[in-house]
Amino acid sequence: MRIIQEIVPGKQITIAHIIANPDEILYQKLGLDPAVDYSQSAIGIVTMSPSETAIIAGDIATKASGIELGFVDRFSGTLIVTGTVSDVEAALRALVDYAAAALGFTVCDITRT
Repeated sequence: MRIIQEIVPGKQITIAHIIANPDEILYQKLGLDPAVDYSQSAIGIVTMSPSETAIIAGDIATKASGIELGFVDRFSGTLIVTGTVSDVEAALRALVDYAAAALGFTVCDITRT
């Protein structure tokens, strides 16, 4: 069997999700900083295309609030940030708004669990 993977060009944010007060094991499994205060924390996950936009999104997120960068991947377009729920929400709102207004991206709603 032969599988061909293809990336469709486009300018979009396909996931922007906040995990409020995640269990400690999730931090550990993701390789995130275990020194955070788990009871008042959140993880923000964003995926975007083109994938290099993750670099810009990481810059916007760090300037918008007091989040920590957990993971930035310019090859898959994935950004993971951590911080307080309000900081993660502010960071995701800033980068989604910028992508839509300045870069002309199609963006999804920010979801939360």
